[in-house]
Amino acid sequence: MSTPKFPKPAKLVIGIILKEKRLIGTLVNELAERFGPVDIISRWFSFDYTSYYESEMGSPLFRRMLAFKTLIEQQSLSEIKTFTNYIESRYSENGKRAVNIDPGYMLCERFVLATGKNYTHRIYIGNNIYADLTLIYQEGGFKKLPWTYPDYADDNMLDYLKNVRYRYIADLKRNVEK
Repeated sequence: MSTPKFPKPAKLVIGIILKEKRLIGTLVNELAERFGPVDIISRWFSFDYTSYYESEMGSPLFRRMLAFKTLIEQQSLSEIKTFTNYIESRYSENGKRAVNIDPGYMLCERFVLATGKNYTHRIYIGNNIYADLTLIYQEGGFKKLPWTYPDYADDNMLDYLKNVRYRYIADLKRNVEK
C-alpha cells in the first residue's frame, strides 16, 4: 500500500508570447502583483517554430519566460491558468489576443504546463484546465517527449529552464532550513 504524502511546492513559470514587446513591463507587473516577485526573467526568444498564433496575433512574435520567487502548491495550477486567461481576454480586441500567457511549474523531476485543450497525454486538473507533462528531467538534463512543443525543446529554452530548476532546488533547501 502506498502512503499518500503532501506534494512538494513548485516553482511557478510563465511564458508570454506577444508581438508588441512594449507590453511586457505591464504584464510582468500585473503577474508579479498576483504571484509575487519575479525571480528569473529570460532574454527575448524569437517565436518562429509555428505559425499557429500569427493569424490571431500577427508577426513576428516573441516569447519571454518568467519564474517567480514564491513557490506555489501544485494543485493551484488550474486557478493560475484561469487568471492568465482572464489577462489574455483583457488584452484582446475583436476576439483576437495580443498576448498568450502559458503558466506552468517546475519540479525537480519535471516541467508541466497548463492548457485548456485536452489531449491523450494531458490530465484534467479542474476548472476546465489540463496539465501537460512537457519535459522530464533525467540523467542531468531535460528530456523532450513526443508531444513537447518545439519551442520548449529548443536548447536556449532548455538552458533557461535548467537555471530555473537550479533556483528551485535552492528555494526548497531554504524552505527546509526555515
